[in-house]
Amino acid sequence: MNHIHAFQTDTPDKGQLKVQVTSEINGFPVSDASVAIAYTGVPDDQLEELTTDSSGQTETIDLPAPPIDYSLDVNNEQQPYSEYTIQVTAPGYEPVSIAGAEILSSITAIQNVELRPVTPGENAETFVIPAHTLYGTYPPKIPEDEIKPVNETGEIVLSRVVVPEYIVVHDGSPRDTTARDYYVRYKDYIKNVASSEIYATWPANTIRANVLAIMSFTLNRVYTEWSLRIV
Repeated sequence: MNHIHAFQTDTPDKGQLKVQVTSEINGFPVSDASVAIAYTGVPDDQLEELTTDSSGQTETIDLPAPPIDYSLDVNNEQQPYSEYTIQVTAPGYEPVSIAGAEILSSITAIQNVELRPVTPGENAETFVIPAHTLYGTYPPKIPEDEIKPVNETGEIVLSRVVVPEYIVVHDGSPRDTTARDYYVRYKDYIKNVASSEIYATWPANTIRANVLAIMSFTLNRVYTEWSLRIV
């Protein structure tokens, strides 16, 4: 049995994918970009080739996905999503490759891609999406005090909790001064954390409760300046 036939046997359901392409410089949509889609693990066997419209968007296409029950059963050990590699090229821009885009049964995944103009000496960008936290194996959470110590003589950071436009995410332990800081829009951060920690196939109220918990946790970290900072 070849790899593709085995893959199709394991993915009897369908999920959907739409790709949105914009310029990294100004956020404008990039039209007439070529978007090639293949199975991750079989990148040379192209499944689809799409072209973005004047809004920088491709059409929405169906792609094979595992049974929806895989993502609804907490005891399931089968991978509940299929993985695809997306390659985007456009005249005047550096190509981008994204490996591991996840497709769940009955769900439309929207993959945003930012292209940067061609710059001498720059190479094509390659992104590898790691396994979902509910499926992959990751180190345990770093232990920390439930209540952070606060000096009596000063404020923490803010006099009140606010919703920031941007947050700064420290990519490492709070004590690791060599780790990079990333500026991320608050709404994008919440969206990306939710996508990494829960499945879009879950009931709407379950998703809503999890997103509210993520928002509450994030705003607490911003307020106490613990790994996340306000901008």
